[in-house]
Order: sequence, then structure tokens, then C-alpha cells
Amino acid sequence: MQRRASGVLLHVTSLPSRFGIGDFGPGARRFAQFLAKAAQSYWQILPLTPTSTFIGNSPYSSDSAFAVNPLLISPEAMVEEGWLDEEDLGGYVQANPAVTDYEGAEIFKDGLLRLAFGRGRQRLESDAAFRVFCHDAAYWLDDYALFRAIKSERDGQGWSDWPHELRDRRADALEAVRDRRAEEIAYIRFVQYLAFSQWRALCRALRENDIQVIGDMPIYVTQDSADVWANPELFKLDADKRPVFVAGVPPDYFSATGQRWGNPVYDWPAHERLAFDWWLRRMGHNMGLYDTIRLDHFRGFEAYWEIPAAEETAVRGQWVKAPGTALFKAMQRRFPSLPLIAEDLGVITAEVRELMAAYGFPGMKILQFAFGAGIAENRDAPHNYTRDCVAYTGTHDNNTTLGWARSEAGLEALTTLYDYVGREVPPEMAPWELIRLVMASTAATVVTPMQDLLCLGEGARMNMPSVAKGNWGWRAVEEQFEGAVAERLHRLTELFGRNH
Repeated sequence: MQRRASGVLLHVTSLPSRFGIGDFGPGARRFAQFLAKAAQSYWQILPLTPTSTFIGNSPYSSDSAFAVNPLLISPEAMVEEGWLDEEDLGGYVQANPAVTDYEGAEIFKDGLLRLAFGRGRQRLESDAAFRVFCHDAAYWLDDYALFRAIKSERDGQGWSDWPHELRDRRADALEAVRDRRAEEIAYIRFVQYLAFSQWRALCRALRENDIQVIGDMPIYVTQDSADVWANPELFKLDADKRPVFVAGVPPDYFSATGQRWGNPVYDWPAHERLAFDWWLRRMGHNMGLYDTIRLDHFRGFEAYWEIPAAEETAVRGQWVKAPGTALFKAMQRRFPSLPLIAEDLGVITAEVRELMAAYGFPGMKILQFAFGAGIAENRDAPHNYTRDCVAYTGTHDNNTTLGWARSEAGLEALTTLYDYVGREVPPEMAPWELIRLVMASTAATVVTPMQDLLCLGEGARMNMPSVAKGNWGWRAVEEQFEGAVAERLHRLTELFGRNH
């Protein structure tokens, strides 16, 4: 990512669509046209993995580190591909096109997918591309399909509570499930085939417009996932396959009790003994999905905060060293070019910086963090940027820039912003003022959240960390991709030499 370029952060679920949630269909293609018109080089998204309404619809909490969310499958594209007829798409009523309807979309799309599967059974039998997909993805798809089939049979029960023969993956018990749930397992494979096929078709359309995708890879996986069920030896679990320790971050300025995320932590010596095979497969899989990968919580690859599972907060955790050097050395041997961005936000040690530098991973700069006391030395201030970084006005975890500027903290920071740009900037002008600052900076790569391009307030915020409900719901509407914003961004892109 050394060439001077820029892009937009917008998750797929936030795209316009007729069916309550953004997907890989017409809204995505319309957004690709917007990016091309604005002379952008990158589209950054959040993880594509399945979400669950039971855990707040977070794309960072999934039952698979490999599968693609079925909610992202486009019904219109299924019609184009011949799996459905146009009249099959009626019946869904979208209450508010600016808010994601996860539950309604899940019910409606599952009905469409099962209809398409029933009609297409004979077609699948002669579909060479389907056979190739199932073969190539077998290393994760077989376990995932079996996991999902068992969960549906057991009304969503967590795998740690399954009967021992299923929990512990006894061969005869799993074979019995494969026999009696064969149709459901085939359906799950079909859904993943459609999801991957549509995503790859969208990526081809993006490449035709010279637009690359920046994806997102969380460091941890969810306890109730096919990954942990299929690979319990890679995690610190007890005899009942429950976490002994969980992940999080320690108390800091923002939280007196830290953050207890609850993900099982890795048994890193076990990964090392297996030559990091699971990580190499995961990295290769993600490199097949994206052009560049943002590696979430990068500092956890150098040392991670380990919390006893019985603790309700993160206070009584401890730092444990992780084999980041050995892991990335193994990755570099397998993949000579590692297209990674290190998410290095928060308190970062010299050891983490050394790990990033050793492999040439660019870090992130967040302009909202720059303004306040000590701006002269602040690493997020543009005058301290180096070329090898990715600069943002804010991320999906931040307030929108307008929301930030109107907040109590933001209003105080605006005083510093006034001094920095040499004039008063009312809150309503703050989004494009910050966009101009990052675009003019020396950072090789700049990414702007779509909400900031649209000058939207706090109500358009994507996520508030540590808040379990009410996140991931904002969506753009079709009219917001009209010409004025694209033209304004195009002008800045050309002005500061970031066009293709």
C-alpha cells in the first residue's frame, strides 16, 4: 500500500437494498460506481463472517472464521443466476431503509435460500463449480456444515452443552449426524457456495474499476463456533471444553474495569507444535477474499491480556507473551507478500512497534484522536505521520466526526483544531475539514468512513464498544450515492495526488 491513494469505509450490511440489509447485489454495484466516480482506490469493509442476533449482530462475533454471512447473499443476484424467479422476491416489507433489519432479513432470506435449494437440487448435481468449491473449502466447510446442522437440530444450543459424544466429536456420533442430517448439510454447503460466488463476482466488478478491497480479520474467534469445536486443542479449554481463560484488555483511561471480551484465548504452544497450520489456512483463506487485510488487535500477537474465565471483569488479568515473530515468519515463508494493516490503536509498546517494523506492516492513525493537549507529539496528528501508515478520520468504533464535534469532548478539541487549521471551524464543517487534513497528509493511504463523507451525526454511528445492543444498524440510502459527494471527494483526491 505504498502508492498514494484513498478509499471509503462502509460495511456491506450498510449498503442500500430492498431486503432490510445491505448485500452483494445492486446496492454494492451502485457503491462501486460511486467509488469509481470519486476516484477512490479502496473499499474497506468489516468481517464478512456470519452474525447472530443473539450476540448483538456483531461481525466480530461469529460462529465461523471462514464462512460468509448468508444475509449478504443478494436475492436479485439469485434471480440473475437462475436460482429464483423475480416473483419469488415479493412479500418483504422494509420498514426503514436507513436501519438494518437483521431478524426480518434472516427470516425472509432463509426462506428464499431454501426455496432455491429445493428447486436447484438437480442443477447442483451437475454443477462443476459447486463440486470444486466444496472440495477446495472442505478443510473448513465440512466441519462448519456439520456444526450448523447439529445446532439447528438442538435449537441453537451451545456446543459445550451438547451430549459428550457430539461435544467431543466421537466419530460414530458424527457419522450418524451426517446420515440423518444429510439434506441440511447439503443446504448449508449450497448457501456458502452462493455467498462466495456472489462475493467473487462483486470483486471482479470492483477490479474492473481498479478498486481493491480492504477486509478485516479479527484476532480471536467466538467460543460457540465451529472453529473451537473442531480444534479444541488449539485453545485453553478445560476437560468440559469450556474456556479456562478469556480475552480482553486491561483497565485504562476509558474503562476502570477494562474490557472482558469472553473469547477463548489461544494455546500458542499447541499452534507452534503444529507449525501454525490453522493460522496459515486462515490467512490464505482471507487473502483469497481481500486484496489487503486489516489485522484486528495486532498488539495481541506480541502479548495478550489473559483473564481467568471465572472473573466477571478484566481487572484480574495478566499479560502473556505471544509468538508473533514466529507466527509472521511462518506466514512470510508461505506468503512472501503479506498484505496486512496492523490495527495498532490504544496503548502500544515498543515491542509491538518492533514487530510491525520487522515485517513492514503499516499501522493506523485516527485524526479524531489528535486534537487536545499535547498535539505537538501526538502520533495521530498529521504533522507526525509517516508515509507507511493508513490514516482515518475515524473508524467503525468511533463516533462519526460530526457526532464527535458536537460532543462535549469534541467541542473542547475543536479549539485545538481551530489553532491547527488557522481559523474557526463550526461542528457542521468538521467532517470535511478532517477529511481534507488526512487527504493532504503524507500518509500513503487514507480511508474515510461513509458517514463522514455524508456529514452524519451520532445517530449514524456504527458501533459503540462494550455496548451489547443497538450497534451495527446504520445503513446508507440510495440517494446518498448521488453525484455531489462523489464529485467533492474526487476533487480532493486529485488535488492531493491520490487518484488512480
